[in-house]
Amino acid sequence: MATTIQVLLFLPVGLILLASLVLAVPAMRRLVISRPVMKFMAGVLPRMSDTERIALEAGTVWWDAELFSGRPDWRGMLATRLPGLSRQEEAFLSGPVEKICAMTDDWQTTLDHDLAPEVWTFLKENGFFGIIIPTGYGGLGFSARAHSDIITRLSSRSVALAVTVMVPNSLGPAELLLHYGTEEQKRFYLPRLASGEEIPCFALTEPSAGSDAASIVSEGVVCNGLYQGREVLGMRLNWDKRYTTLSSVATLIGLAFRLSDPQRLLGGEEDLGITVALIPTDLPGVEIGARHDPLGVAFHNGPTHGRDVFVPLSAIIGGAERTGQGWQMLMQSLAAGRAISLPSQSVGGAELVTRTVGAYATVREQFGLPIGRFEGIEEPLARIGGLTYLMNAARTVTAAAVDLGERPSVISAVVKHALTEQLREVINDAMDITGGAGISRGPNNILANAYMAAPIGITVEGANILTRTLIIFGQGALRCHPYARLEMETVARGDLAAFDRAFFGHVGFVLRNTLRAFGLGLTNGRLGGPAVDGPVARTVARLDRLSAGFALIVDAAMASLGGDLKRREKLSGRLADGLTWLYLGTAAVKRYRDDGCPAEDRDAFLWAGDLAVWKIQQALTGFLDNLPSRPLAWCLRRLIFPWGARAVPPSDRLGAGVARGLLEGGALFQRLTRHMYIPAHDEPGLGRLERALSLVLAARPLQARLKEAIRQGKVAPVPVVDLAARAEVAGVLTGEEAAVWQQAVAARADAVSVDAVPAASRETVPVA
Repeated sequence: MATTIQVLLFLPVGLILLASLVLAVPAMRRLVISRPVMKFMAGVLPRMSDTERIALEAGTVWWDAELFSGRPDWRGMLATRLPGLSRQEEAFLSGPVEKICAMTDDWQTTLDHDLAPEVWTFLKENGFFGIIIPTGYGGLGFSARAHSDIITRLSSRSVALAVTVMVPNSLGPAELLLHYGTEEQKRFYLPRLASGEEIPCFALTEPSAGSDAASIVSEGVVCNGLYQGREVLGMRLNWDKRYTTLSSVATLIGLAFRLSDPQRLLGGEEDLGITVALIPTDLPGVEIGARHDPLGVAFHNGPTHGRDVFVPLSAIIGGAERTGQGWQMLMQSLAAGRAISLPSQSVGGAELVTRTVGAYATVREQFGLPIGRFEGIEEPLARIGGLTYLMNAARTVTAAAVDLGERPSVISAVVKHALTEQLREVINDAMDITGGAGISRGPNNILANAYMAAPIGITVEGANILTRTLIIFGQGALRCHPYARLEMETVARGDLAAFDRAFFGHVGFVLRNTLRAFGLGLTNGRLGGPAVDGPVARTVARLDRLSAGFALIVDAAMASLGGDLKRREKLSGRLADGLTWLYLGTAAVKRYRDDGCPAEDRDAFLWAGDLAVWKIQQALTGFLDNLPSRPLAWCLRRLIFPWGARAVPPSDRLGAGVARGLLEGGALFQRLTRHMYIPAHDEPGLGRLERALSLVLAARPLQARLKEAIRQGKVAPVPVVDLAARAEVAGVLTGEEAAVWQQAVAARADAVSVDAVPAASRETVPVA
């Protein structure tokens, strides 16, 4: 009996000692554990194409890697000083940017389907097409933050204006030349692009290559031919491109195509790969001029075709040595450019929405009250204010990252997707609040063009469905995870020793995150969380806890689904949502802390933080609800949410605080719209509404006095237009006060009126 007990006691101890020996001796560990695991992974890992590898390697990792770690460096993030604007940049915003906004009549632009000639001239003469081009090449050489602020302000005035400026300063000839062009190309083209002498476009999308841009079929063939009267070695190009912004007015096309060398004139392979070249539009065979109609928004966008267009090899950006490197060049450039353009345009639209609905809900009265006082209006008002706060936080933090030297490919996809979607949400809420005034088009309509333009941002630079379900998590998991990519690379090259180190590092990483996620889940982030104090501490603790849970779920997903995770787009999309809201929550924390935690922003910050935490919880629980391995899902749920999923959306109380901050021209209303263009009071649309707001606020004390006089019987209840005269006769108002009241009444009536087109002129109104 004693012997049996001794054996039973010794057996687990022996097994533990044996396992410890195996783990402690690298050679034995590799033989017993790492080699079989490596062999198994080699059989299940999906093959990565060259285009996928290039896209994966593009740009840099930044805060996204911290979120994937499960233990973000919050103190480091909050201590990072984000670059601001220089004096020259501030002067440009308050000078030429304000001037061009004042010059632009968005309704007339819509009628004409183009910006006015004087607007085009002003843009060229003041360097708007050279925002990203260094001063040494004739450009403005502005920072990413200044670039973002400029696009934000232009977008709040006119989407057509913003896109016209945005595209030459985004992915296109200038950006590609700056990073990959030869010095000769830079000296020739960049000054011409900066001055507007050359108007660029970038032709990538084709009928058969949309989201799958790498499948382009436009072709170039290396051959000898005549160029400017001389026979040179060059390329004969044929292409059919569409959705190319500025193509109809471009003088220079940045063209992506597949290059081949069937005669081996370059001495290498026949299939040279995707290449990018600069094509003057005045060459024989180039076709431009036709236009698409993107929902009636009046920026130039159209197809371009090329038939046997011959150019020398020197037309390749970077010269002949850059042959076949086009896809890499595009992915690297997109990593930064996508972080600026569409997020900034979205924030400009959101600020316009916030300014409009805050003023309209104050000025517009129904049932004797401003409509913003009704809870039914309060709810969408809160969403508009809270999301605008969140969007601007993400915009400024991301632009600052670019200024700090990052090219955040995953984060740029996150903000492009999130902010364009949130613009659609706030513009829809705004249309509900403004009702008929929002849908009746004309010079006084403020929101219709922004509403029509919202789907455009969602569609371009990576359609949002693709971005969410394939790019954000698919790229993020391999690029940002501390071990996954290293394991894949070591498996691919058969390096057992390196795989062993990566694999067991990964095992330790998972164990640490398991313990951390469970501990933080038990205490809701209160114990063992980041050492951050002040008003942001609670939000940081909850985000930190969910980051640990997110990291654990990521590893569980990769382990249980393997290569199949790439095809499980709904699951991948939920993990993308989790990463997105972790980043947006971080941005809100960073903004509030950097701004000094102002009291007027408190409700908006807390609303944004609560929304982010709830959205992350939704994403993670939604993933667990649909994870094929139900036992694994059960275990993960108990580890990450031991007390259940207890986060809730922002409360009605917080929402009411945000909504009140948008009414009566208050401090939050002003702070949330400080980056946009605010027109003069004599302008139609927003200018007219701004004038009404100022007059209504000036008359607000008189309104209370008049209501009391009516209650006491001093003034008979009469229509509001007659009230001031009666009150003046009764001595309730002075003559000056009566005039103030009458001005407010007239301005309110004018501000809520809508445009009507005479029957004879109906055919002049463009129908989107």
